[in-house]
Amino acid sequence: MCAEIRKTASESIGKDPSGDIKNAIDQIGDDETLINFLCTNAPFDISEKVTLLSKSKMTDRALGLLSQLYVIEERLNLTQEIMKRAKHSMDENQKNAFLQQQMDAIRDTLYGDTADDADELLEAGEKAHMPKDVWKVFQKEVEKLRRYNPSSPDYSVQYSYLDTLVHIPWKPGKDRHTTFADARTELESDHYGLEKVKERILEQLALIMHNPKGQAPIICLVGPPGVGKTSIGKSVAAALGRKYERVSLGGLHDEAEIRGHRRTYIGAMPGRIIDAMKRVQVNNPVLMLDEIDKIGADYKGDPSAALLEVLDPEQNCHFHDNYIDVDYDLSNVLFIATANTLSTIARPLLDRMEIIEIPGYVVEEKREIAKRHLIPRICEHNLIKTEDFKISDEALDEIICNYTSESGVRGLEKKITALVRKCVLAKMNGDKFPDVIMPEHLYSLLGLAPHIHDRYEGNEFAGAVTGLAWTEVGGEVLLAESSLNPSKTPTLTLTGKLGDVMKESATIAFQWVRAHAAELGIRQELFERYSLHIHFPEGAVPKDGPSAGITIVTSIVSTFLQRRVAPRIAMTGEMTLRGKVLPVGGIREKILAAKRARITDIIISEANRRDIEDIPANYVEGITFHYVENVRQVIDIAITDETVINPLNLE
Repeated sequence: MCAEIRKTASESIGKDPSGDIKNAIDQIGDDETLINFLCTNAPFDISEKVTLLSKSKMTDRALGLLSQLYVIEERLNLTQEIMKRAKHSMDENQKNAFLQQQMDAIRDTLYGDTADDADELLEAGEKAHMPKDVWKVFQKEVEKLRRYNPSSPDYSVQYSYLDTLVHIPWKPGKDRHTTFADARTELESDHYGLEKVKERILEQLALIMHNPKGQAPIICLVGPPGVGKTSIGKSVAAALGRKYERVSLGGLHDEAEIRGHRRTYIGAMPGRIIDAMKRVQVNNPVLMLDEIDKIGADYKGDPSAALLEVLDPEQNCHFHDNYIDVDYDLSNVLFIATANTLSTIARPLLDRMEIIEIPGYVVEEKREIAKRHLIPRICEHNLIKTEDFKISDEALDEIICNYTSESGVRGLEKKITALVRKCVLAKMNGDKFPDVIMPEHLYSLLGLAPHIHDRYEGNEFAGAVTGLAWTEVGGEVLLAESSLNPSKTPTLTLTGKLGDVMKESATIAFQWVRAHAAELGIRQELFERYSLHIHFPEGAVPKDGPSAGITIVTSIVSTFLQRRVAPRIAMTGEMTLRGKVLPVGGIREKILAAKRARITDIIISEANRRDIEDIPANYVEGITFHYVENVRQVIDIAITDETVINPLNLE
């Protein structure tokens, strides 16, 4: 036991740097003296020393001492291990710091100021108020930038990515304080007419002001060109005191334009949504998605499918752009989309938007828009005083009716701009210009009025019937003509570049007339001796849709009976093989086209009565509506008892 005590004491207490205890252990030869010496001088608690020295038996004293020596040895080993680890860690830190200093010095010598790019990015990133998860990714990517050679392509790709993350707005901007009364005034001052549209916009503005943290619906403004869809978006932004940014989607056919490119090659960039946010510098702007109906799709993907995540309030709080590769919150953005038609918009995308239809303007509204908005703006852009350029209401009406044919006011703006140019030219040449432009001045200033399609062609001939059609650019007048030709093998011929729906409507109309020939007063043998030719003028213009059914059947009956169609009458509606008249859409646009063509009577399905009742009174003023349920009622209203001047000799 004494040998174990001597050994343990030498290994633990003997490691004292001063060496005093170790020398004493080596010099003491007597075991009892050694035990008493260690019990007195060993580094453990005094109370333990007293306990050991008070023991009378040397064996008990030796066992107690050995136990204390084991504790001292264990404690010493643990202390040495901790010191060893601390020293190793200190050496690594010093080594890394030294190497980092060396690398910074080398980089500064080789590349100059580029060594500071990473530090500048970190400083800018701290001011960008990034979310915690984005900040961690940003720091990691900055450290990766430090390892790149600034002259390598990878360095420029990485730097562009980090610079994009820094300049994307991560926190909402402060709205300019506006009241609801100010918002209403802003909207009313910028737009004339469109009462229902402005009412719906004001409802949305009131909701946003009442609950700024609520989810705003995605609004889609649908209407023909030139009716003010884009300008409404600007007015909404001004009314809310928010920044405005426009994203044009017309002709887009690459999914990467929405989601961005992956950072695997030089020239990668974020999508148009993130790029717009980067330009506007706040994450709660009014973002106008223009021409959303003109998005295409090809082998590069379907952009409309990528837009689903952007326009879904449940998903756009975690919008993922492939370029920035982190989630971005778009829930604070007020999206307003515009479209000319809904037929080309994908159904899932359409389901995520609230549709607000914007019809065209009547003549009175166009006149007021020109006087209140167009003329002052055009004069201001051309540095012309409004008192130097005056135009009468009669001249404006003449331009609207005979020089333009549209639902909006874009063509009207072009004609007024042309008049302003004439005014400036006359001023520069010193020539005389009318003090007030009157209708008689328009021929010399604008030339001959162009051919306008929305013209009533008259009813001098049998089979000439005026129909109403809807197109992407608004309503149009559609003329249908029919004629009979003797033939040994009677056929039905259709011309005018018609679509499949129009061809089917013509076939149904002809079969219905043939089936009801007796009650209509048409001899059955005429169908066996004459071929029927149905033509829609302007053969170069494609025509399709279900709105021409009753127009075609009226034309056929008028031709076989050789009787005139009632004057100044137009019609729209589809028919079934049983002769039932079905409702159609685009009623407002068709009514505007009828008013431009000076139509006084319109035949329409009884099911469309509610659409007429929902239209403002000034749109339907001067027009008489005839509501029908079957084709026989259409014929009774549309076809008169008066025969044509030179009827065909139908034997």
